[in-house]
Amino acid sequence: MPQATFYIIEPNSPQAKRTGFLQYLVYLAGHFSRQGAKVYLNCENKDEAELLAEYFWQVETKQFLAHNLVGEGPKNGTHIEIGYQEITPSWNRQLMINLANNKTTFANKFAEVIDFVSCEEKAKQLARERYKIYRQAGYQLQTIEIDHKT
Repeated sequence: MPQATFYIIEPNSPQAKRTGFLQYLVYLAGHFSRQGAKVYLNCENKDEAELLAEYFWQVETKQFLAHNLVGEGPKNGTHIEIGYQEITPSWNRQLMINLANNKTTFANKFAEVIDFVSCEEKAKQLARERYKIYRQAGYQLQTIEIDHKT
């Protein structure tokens, strides 16, 4: 059964700030890719995908993770691929980390989805809508409060 996990970002957590959230994304992507998962990071648009890819290059050398934008890099991509709603990820992705606020049209294409619930009210409402979509697509759902110090 496919699984969707919502990570809840607390207002006072390091992840509530942009830099802390980006650091956490690198941590999560690395965690799952080290377990052998082919990870797809789904951004809101092309600009955000490019900014995220650039952030992956700015981490310390020991934290560096091979990654590529959709359509770039090796034939089947690296373990971490970054894209956005209007393009199709490589066929071999099992896990998607959703960073887009819009509705999900890809829910049935991944065995596992990671999503986030921000502390902002509008973002919470959008997350609730995505939660319903995952549930309707047959995903087993869970929520986790982020307990990670960066």
